[in-house]
Amino acid sequence: MICVNKQAPFSYYIEAKYEAGMVLQGTEVKALREGRANLKESFARVKNNEIFLFDCHISPYSHGNQLNHDPIRPRKLLLHKREIKKLIGKVAERGYTLVPLTLYFLNGKAKLELGLAKGKKLHDKRQTMKEREAKREVERAFKQSQRR
Repeated sequence: MICVNKQAPFSYYIEAKYEAGMVLQGTEVKALREGRANLKESFARVKNNEIFLFDCHISPYSHGNQLNHDPIRPRKLLLHKREIKKLIGKVAERGYTLVPLTLYFLNGKAKLELGLAKGKKLHDKRQTMKEREAKREVERAFKQSQRR
């Protein structure tokens, strides 16, 4: 696991998840191995029947030279053609967006978990916060009862 977008489940209803490969440069892979990535404000878009990841910040490699990569360049995502067509159809519907969830290595290759998501309204976010707080209270009470 390299990094997780913790804001995504709070701001969106995740309806489906897809695993996508990424087209990366050499110094980007080395920087990812150091764990230097941030998905916080990133998003994916369809462009010319291909899917690209925008605003994903991968810091420059610490031992790189002047040929280091641009930290926030758009990166092409690798999916099967039928998956891309399905996502294009869903994103064309009103309210759906593609949100990156996690970035990780699988068998030496960088993978991105992409979520097909629908945005939450303000009252839904408040409900999520209440549920999270109630869960914390239950865990706290359980921990207190175990100590006695």
